Amino acid sequence: MDVVLLSRIQFALTAGFHFIFPPLTIGMAWLIFIMQTKYLRSGDELYARMSRFWLKLFAISFVVGVATGITMEFQFGTNWSEYSRFVGDIFGGPLAAEGIFAFFLESAFMGVLIWGANRVSKKMYWFSSLMVAVGSTLSALWIIIANSWQQTPTAYHIINGRAELTDFWAAIMNPSTVPRYLHTVDGALITGAFFVMGISAYYLLRQRHLDFAKGSMKYALIVALAASLVQLYFGHMHSVQVAETQPEKLAALEGLFESEKEAPLLIFGIPDEKAGVTHFRIGIPKALSLLAHDDPEAEVKGLHAFPEDERPPVLMPFLSFHLMVGLGTFFILFTLWGLWLWKKDTLWTNRNFLTIALWSIPLPFIANEVGWIAAEVGRQPWIVYKLLKTVDGISFTVPAWQILTSIILFVAIYILLFVAWFFLLRKKLAAGPEEPNTGVIRNVSGTGVSL
Repeated sequence: MDVVLLSRIQFALTAGFHFIFPPLTIGMAWLIFIMQTKYLRSGDELYARMSRFWLKLFAISFVVGVATGITMEFQFGTNWSEYSRFVGDIFGGPLAAEGIFAFFLESAFMGVLIWGANRVSKKMYWFSSLMVAVGSTLSALWIIIANSWQQTPTAYHIINGRAELTDFWAAIMNPSTVPRYLHTVDGALITGAFFVMGISAYYLLRQRHLDFAKGSMKYALIVALAASLVQLYFGHMHSVQVAETQPEKLAALEGLFESEKEAPLLIFGIPDEKAGVTHFRIGIPKALSLLAHDDPEAEVKGLHAFPEDERPPVLMPFLSFHLMVGLGTFFILFTLWGLWLWKKDTLWTNRNFLTIALWSIPLPFIANEVGWIAAEVGRQPWIVYKLLKTVDGISFTVPAWQILTSIILFVAIYILLFVAWFFLLRKKLAAGPEEPNTGVIRNVSGTGVSL
């Protein structure tokens, strides 16, 4: 058994499962804030009911997300000790900042949202919803900073085989931080919006809680449409950054083996790494050169322009990247369809749209996961780009059988966690939101937002 492969599988398993929850909670947090803002301005109890219901689902997902994130922290010291030693001086600051400035902020004001509805003023409750949204978004920032430094390391020098920080601000603002952060957070908004939109469609299809479902659908559709359109720009910004700083990754994502001028942007192809060619290429002429270098005549480097031992694998990044792009295109077209139906006043009754919205709930999660796969596998063979190879970052004292055993245990635990999360969500969906005129605002301390 290969220790490196098993270590990579274990980290991919834990990170991939954890990554289900932060995008969802970030996106939902901002929608809850929007609903609370509308309630503060209008005083309409409908918006309070909306925010209270989505807070229940947010809280369940937040707790599971925290539980799944703890495992990742321990892995750095168990399976990846050489990597931890190499990057420890760099990562210490961002990871500490994530805990102090983001997680504690989010958690403290979560308490106000859950327990404080009858104990604080409307403005304080609204402010708490804002701080939860800001805290969850800041948490993503510090994690993205750490991961982006691996992609495009800056502001360091190597002393005794370790990367040591020379300029904190230059390190956190490395070339890939901003485009990757904007791309990721926007994906989180799409995830939260499609989740709310899909569940709202569920109630509309069953003719239950119609006012609640229409109100939630309306705001979720607006956010989903705006975020999907903005993602075109953020995706382009990120691709330009990758072309400039990680050209091997761009070549893998596009299945480009030979350097080409006027390179096309592939819509379809089947990469063949052994033959060094992508079969059945269908692409948009000159589009890759234009998007990557702002010049339709520019040359885009192919994989054969780089040393063989520094080339990433092709098939997995290529398929992941193109699936992400395809899903992003679907999000734009689907939400534009929804806007058109809304203008015709048939959105609430069009069963085709509502059914697709319900079954589309998993799609943004898939887009997030495959985007992450494209980014991480496309960086190989480096765990820290051009500084430390993945094969050199593992813990050499941990035997393969122990890693395999831990993978089996993690799979079992994650299955239980996922089942528990899904069961709790279904329970809340079956109960539905509070009906109008059923009493005062309630929260966890009682029969309201019971978890």
